[in-house]
Amino acid sequence: MLLCNLISIAIRVGAPRIVPTRGIPFPTGDPELVPEEERLLRRRLLERALEALGTAVEAPTVFDAPETPSGGGSAASSAATTAADSAATKAGAS
Repeated sequence: MLLCNLISIAIRVGAPRIVPTRGIPFPTGDPELVPEEERLLRRRLLERALEALGTAVEAPTVFDAPETPSGGGSAASSAATTAADSAATKAGAS
């Protein structure tokens, strides 16, 4: 399982479970958030990572990043995309 922001590289190296993070300088946090919101962001990231670990996969799979606390939406959705699904979507768009 890999928490990272460079998804394409994680897929190329064959990471089985990939959870997107915020960015290169602060992958598991956001210094622009107030401390309470940053803790919530980190908790959602950890929960998504635990969900990824508990999910059986056969190919590199990207689990949607949790929403930022101020971004709305639900971080509880279990959306995941395999590398093959992503490639098929891109191929169909061209």
